[in-house]
Amino acid sequence: MVRYKPVFDPVKPLLANIILTTLCLLAAERSGRAENTLDEVLPIRGMCIAAPNPSQVDSFVSFIAQELATRSLNTLILRVDYNYQYTSHPELSNPSGLSSADVKKLVVVCRTNHIRLIPQLNLLGHQSWQRSNGKLLQVYPEFDETPWVKVPERYAWPNPDGLYCRSYCPLHPKVHEVVFSLVDELCDVFETDAFHAGMDEVFYIGESKCPRCGGKDKAELFAKEVTLIRDHLKTKQRRLWIWGDRLLDARLTGMGEWEASSNGTARAIGLIPKDVLICDWHYERADLSPVCFAMNGLGVVSCPWKNPNAALRQLQDMTRFREQATPVMKPRFQGIVQTVWSDAGSFLKDYYGHRNGADYKSGQKDAARCFIELFDAIQSLKREPADELPKR
Repeated sequence: MVRYKPVFDPVKPLLANIILTTLCLLAAERSGRAENTLDEVLPIRGMCIAAPNPSQVDSFVSFIAQELATRSLNTLILRVDYNYQYTSHPELSNPSGLSSADVKKLVVVCRTNHIRLIPQLNLLGHQSWQRSNGKLLQVYPEFDETPWVKVPERYAWPNPDGLYCRSYCPLHPKVHEVVFSLVDELCDVFETDAFHAGMDEVFYIGESKCPRCGGKDKAELFAKEVTLIRDHLKTKQRRLWIWGDRLLDARLTGMGEWEASSNGTARAIGLIPKDVLICDWHYERADLSPVCFAMNGLGVVSCPWKNPNAALRQLQDMTRFREQATPVMKPRFQGIVQTVWSDAGSFLKDYYGHRNGADYKSGQKDAARCFIELFDAIQSLKREPADELPKR
């Protein structure tokens, strides 16, 4: 029997390498195309949550890397407020708050996973809660817009003074020197190009007894404060984000005094700079107010909370707005940001509870369940056109 010695063919491994390389390039192209498509369909895919306490930082870092990044989230807003060890104004610092080293852990994991990290410090409104003043008014009571409103022995809403949350006076000559130092310090340590100033549910503004802003136009006061903050951030190429409720008219929309303004600030929608980004929150309905903001030249994201039905409708609306808008309007419809109004530890408990068991909090609405359903639907945008999103 004649045996033939195999002859080495240099062409075959070359062809194999070419085929393998081509397949890898095609796979990378498809993967890149999927992400580019998702960025095109929904540029901002985010969450807004309270910043973790120092003891929770490491577990929160793992959550970002293992859960948020894998769900195509690309924006994380952390409500810091006074949960930080400020050095610019140590008197406003929380000694048990986040350190700069804690923040750097968050910065690194977000940067590694291509997540934009944005800190929030409530400005103007939300300077108290029920019977307790926040840190700013505790230390600087002269900044209070309504110092004559006394703390009730027992808080209830509604009340004769209309006390929900106190505001600082936007015309106090010293207030911005203090709060802008805190804003700059936060933005620097977070290494960010954006800042969220809150500015929601401002019930006290331009009060008649205030010696500085009493009798002034409330829409103009609100717009001036937004513009002042925006201009300050602009000097360091940072963008201002705010909640949108004070720019909607409660009476005209029927949205009520929480989701919209009943104290005369709504006209500020036409007075603020057009590069301010609006976080338009509605928790029980998918209101079409993003169109209102976009038609006033403002970028906008929709913000659900714990109602998956409303969240999925908001997602479907936002994708369709972008799909059907004119080239001028389309860039203003920016995406969706899930809000969480519990502490970070409670949210993680709920999130992993839902992940580990279908019966966890069965039948209850919560932010973690809403987040999971919302971002499952966002993931489907890689594969499905906007008009084929899951229906609720």
